Amino acid sequence: MRFRVVVVGKDKSDPLLQAGDDYLARLQYYFPTELVSVKEEPARSKADLVRVKSLEAERLEKAAGKAAMLVVLDEGGQSLSSEQLASRVGRWADEGRAEVAFFIGGPNGIAPELRAAATLVLSLSKMTLPHRLARVVLLEQLYRAATILRGEPYHK
Repeated sequence: MRFRVVVVGKDKSDPLLQAGDDYLARLQYYFPTELVSVKEEPARSKADLVRVKSLEAERLEKAAGKAAMLVVLDEGGQSLSSEQLASRVGRWADEGRAEVAFFIGGPNGIAPELRAAATLVLSLSKMTLPHRLARVVLLEQLYRAATILRGEPYHK
């Protein structure tokens, strides 16, 4: 099984990028994982948000590929413990899922139709997180899930 983490917006230099890259490298030992950024669409007004979210949704879906199972990150989603996430990842692998795509939206959030199409809407926190931080947390939790599945001591 492969993971693809798709984020809206390009990141410039940021200390969180190094932390994310560290967990990405660790995670790749267990699951091939790709990090993909798609262009953030600027919103010119509040009324423009529907158009912006729709354009970003198209870009996210295209970057995910057709065969991927979709997981949308959203503070209104389902909260899982690390063990519960590990159990889900294990089940997806047992079901023969070839690829799981995780979507992290930009500052305007994710289009409702994309949330509706997702197999899982996952909350990392009830708080809104900047996408750079959400990426680090997601990659760390996927790495943690992999070590839990292998019975390794990282998760104590």
